[in-house]
Amino acid sequence: MPVTPLDADALREALRFEPQGERAGNVLVGRGELDGRPVRCAFAENRAASGALGVAECAALGALFEAVAAQPGPLVLFLDSAGAKVSEGLAALGAFRRLYASGLRCALSNAPMAAVLGTHCFGGASMLAHLARQRLFAPGTRLAMSGPAILAAGTGMSATDEAFRAMAEATICAAARSRASSRNTMAADGDFDLQAWLRGALAEPARSPLAEWLERHRELGQRLPVEARQATASRGVDRRLFDALFPHGWNIEETDGVLAGEGVDAGGPQAVVGLMRRTPVGAAAAWRFADAAWRLAREAPARVRVLLDCATHAGRLEDERIVLSEFIVDMASALAALGRQSRVELTVTGEAGGGVYVALAAPAPVVSTVYGAAIRVLPHAAIAAILGDDRDAAPDAGAYEQAGVADRELRIGIPPKQDP
Repeated sequence: MPVTPLDADALREALRFEPQGERAGNVLVGRGELDGRPVRCAFAENRAASGALGVAECAALGALFEAVAAQPGPLVLFLDSAGAKVSEGLAALGAFRRLYASGLRCALSNAPMAAVLGTHCFGGASMLAHLARQRLFAPGTRLAMSGPAILAAGTGMSATDEAFRAMAEATICAAARSRASSRNTMAADGDFDLQAWLRGALAEPARSPLAEWLERHRELGQRLPVEARQATASRGVDRRLFDALFPHGWNIEETDGVLAGEGVDAGGPQAVVGLMRRTPVGAAAAWRFADAAWRLAREAPARVRVLLDCATHAGRLEDERIVLSEFIVDMASALAALGRQSRVELTVTGEAGGGVYVALAAPAPVVSTVYGAAIRVLPHAAIAAILGDDRDAAPDAGAYEQAGVADRELRIGIPPKQDP
């Protein structure tokens, strides 16, 4: 019988869901079936803190992703979440890095994955949704990389202002998302045959994940104006930094905040790609970074150093209009594809945080920081907009390693110890 979608209980009924283990905060995992075919399931529901995903939730979802990657089979995600649990600070960011690494491995396993979305799907939850081949929206679903509070702050308006709410709704609503991609479906008002949609969404894929990701990258490029895809402006690079990172020589160019080139350290030559911007990353910059990484994936270098100095993604309605989440995920996909044949290391040279950090850190087995680098869950203003204050103090390298957001500190740029 047709059922109304995007209600967790209706989805549980459609899949004959049986939980496995205890609920981990907002997340419950288990198994179901569709036409006699076993289906793994995860429900991220808005039970507390707007369905935010913290350490416990990320661990439960990550374990499920790893199980599916080891034994590929159909997977359904129900996502009604505002994203990472920023109140847990760096611990949540490190947990989300691990979770997204598992999610990329799961997607690369060729397991059919579908996402059914609840009322809200923001931030990291929107990144999880775009690991799936197909997404189902209700008429009232809102999906964005930034939640309304951050988008409102970016426009200089209040999230309760009627004019802002109308603009935001037209930008991030289900109808706009369904027009943006053929992989998005908005259920019509009234009854909807959820099981029929699930059958189609969980059909065995005709193409490899890499082929689909590359096709998505090309489609995303078509959403951008031609001039946005073609970087023109450049500025001088930090020669002292590159001399320290690549003491045996380097040839790196920067255009509009995206780096590309090569450098040589004690381990030999390596390709270099980077994102170093003094402004938050929007769709155009994310696409150009991904494009550089996709080109490297075709060349299959032995080693790749990714450099990052960017605090966060852009909280602009114009970027959300073309689904910024997909552009952020495109960066992660390109690096994951590159990592199948190259040894990828991310080095944070300045600031890093949020979805941009996760997209670049999750595919990298090793994340290093230079002295003075700052990794944050979100910038000060964004945390204040969400929590009402900024509880995210700047820790040291030991705290980064403990939280799992970085694995080591590079001993460059460290001032010499002063004699007592």
